[in-house]
Amino acid sequence: MRPERPNDLSAFWLPFTPNRHFKTNPRMLTGAEGMYFFDPSGRKLIDAAAGLWCVNAGHGRKQITQAIQKAAGELDFAPAFQFAHPSVFALAQRIAQMAPDGMNHVFFVNSGSEAADTALKIARAYWLKRGQGQRFRLIGREKGYHGTTLAGISVGGIGNNRKPYGPLLPGTDDHLPFPYDPKTMRFTRREPQTGAEFADALEGLVLLHGAETIAAVIVEPFAGSAGVFASPKDYLKRLRAICDKHGILLIFDEVITGFGRLGHSFAAERYGVTPDIITFAKGVTNGTVPMGGAIVSDAVHDAFMDGPEHAIELFHGHTYSGHPLACAAALATLDLYRDEGLFERAKKMEPVLEAAVHALKGAPFVVDIRNVGMAAGIELEPDPKAPGRRGYDAIKLAYAEQDMVIRVGGDTIALSPPLIAGESDISRIVEAIRGVLARLN
Repeated sequence: MRPERPNDLSAFWLPFTPNRHFKTNPRMLTGAEGMYFFDPSGRKLIDAAAGLWCVNAGHGRKQITQAIQKAAGELDFAPAFQFAHPSVFALAQRIAQMAPDGMNHVFFVNSGSEAADTALKIARAYWLKRGQGQRFRLIGREKGYHGTTLAGISVGGIGNNRKPYGPLLPGTDDHLPFPYDPKTMRFTRREPQTGAEFADALEGLVLLHGAETIAAVIVEPFAGSAGVFASPKDYLKRLRAICDKHGILLIFDEVITGFGRLGHSFAAERYGVTPDIITFAKGVTNGTVPMGGAIVSDAVHDAFMDGPEHAIELFHGHTYSGHPLACAAALATLDLYRDEGLFERAKKMEPVLEAAVHALKGAPFVVDIRNVGMAAGIELEPDPKAPGRRGYDAIKLAYAEQDMVIRVGGDTIALSPPLIAGESDISRIVEAIRGVLARLN
């Protein structure tokens, strides 16, 4: 029996949502299975967003549910401060084996926001350990999204996430330029072939501040919340080379790109670049139980392993770090990815999604289409009097008229279907988008 609509919607303050408008006609989801959500009436809605970039193996996977239930019956909680439980070590080992060579240490948190915050704290603490505490600057990128902690929005580059909160974290004022030129890159398929030179802006910041003041650079291998922008070919390699030249740590925010979205365990593999820290979340548990983390290179990790053996090396963590239920969910999820070859499937389906979404070129209000891996961005011409309105209208129309759940960022529709999606699912999603576009004004 599905839960009925609550009588009073006033208590819950929804995140990233126009609450007053939403509560006049709420879009409720009460069940999910495979590629679909269900609303209170039992209507099936195809999930074109993998929940929120996280349900990579599809909804309602019994193996994951059973693993969570078993864990809850055996060990409902174990503290991660001064104690541990076996599955957290097993999970850390599994994730380290999936990461690039030389990245063998995993610090668990509960979300992508906490993962980014953790990576930034580790970067600053690393240089203090190395006797270079003057390296405090953290360089983000325009349109970057690294969660919603104060540190995350400080290095992030999305104005609406930053402007309401006053002065941000010291040492985070500088941002690299966004590696995208609309004059030459509109309707690009996969990685733009030009644009590696955008990375050279880091040299300018080195000249301005001195490399000896810069702790780390943090970037997304593709910008998801900004609207699905792939890194230009060789951009990340060039950024890695500049960081190496000046002794700067490089952090990849792989909260979205980790666990198959780009056809690999991590985007670092797709691009042949090994960062110093990788953040992850979302797909690690298929969205079932909150979990995130930071994968840290041996060099960074080992810098902390000095001093008396009884001393705490890193004064950081959370009550629910490495929670037993999250570990059980993650281990079952990784088994599904492996056993069903979902990363390989994503690679195979990439050209199918690419062809389908680019067929929308010329549809009403479409000014750009971009794709990479199992993700695509369809950018709409904004209403000059109300930027973001068309994107919000697209969400409402998709739900009400096309039986579909989508994600938007501003006026860009972002598609990221579960990795189980087949050709018919992709066709269904894109034709539904076409129907939405025909109804916009």
